[in-house]
Amino acid sequence: MKDFLMRRVTFTVALCGMASSMTAQDKVEGTIQADMVSQYVWRGQGLGNVSLQPALGIAYKGVSLTAWGNIGLSDPDDTKELDLTLAYKTGGLNIGITDYWFNTPNDRYFSYAAHKTSHVFEANVGYDFGPVAVQWYTNFAGNDGLGKNGHRAYSSYFELSAPFNFARCQWTGTVGAVPYATSFYAEAGGFSVTNVSLKAMKDIRVTKSFSLPLFAAVSANPSTEKAYLVFGLTLRP
Repeated sequence: MKDFLMRRVTFTVALCGMASSMTAQDKVEGTIQADMVSQYVWRGQGLGNVSLQPALGIAYKGVSLTAWGNIGLSDPDDTKELDLTLAYKTGGLNIGITDYWFNTPNDRYFSYAAHKTSHVFEANVGYDFGPVAVQWYTNFAGNDGLGKNGHRAYSSYFELSAPFNFARCQWTGTVGAVPYATSFYAEAGGFSVTNVSLKAMKDIRVTKSFSLPLFAAVSANPSTEKAYLVFGLTLRP
């Protein structure tokens, strides 16, 4: 699904052919990129091995529509995923809705029947204060997990992240948790810290006009007592 810790970041590239008289905020921007990662880790959960994660999207005046996917390259049984996100950002505030789709036993993409669909619908809201950002996510429909009472859990996740520069790299520290019991997040029987991570990014210049962004992250899931070290690179125009 959508962030490793490394998930749900949108890189934009300005589209050509826009009128020169338009201001920067009036321009339509496009996202074209793909991440290659050594392991697919999302919110402290390991979902696959070596994976390709393409993204395609457009943005205009704070509104964006993005498609993000994952496909395992080393194991055909790894998670296959296609996510669509509609989001709006103004100042430090951001809100959005994501339609997640995963390959499950009933993996028909256009199946939306209750209790049979492979789609999960999630709403999010967050605010970037500068030194630290906070984000909250809640599933509101689709193939959600169950709570202790056997009913829909409205599974939620929240995280705090803090970016900083050090040793010529861009770093981000993240702490994320599941606030209450749900089967959607593995072994979350109540409040559970599921993601403690530290990520570093650095652009490697290849030519005068092309650089290759590399990143690595070490993360741990205290709830499941698992740890991960992930390496990746990003390809974009």
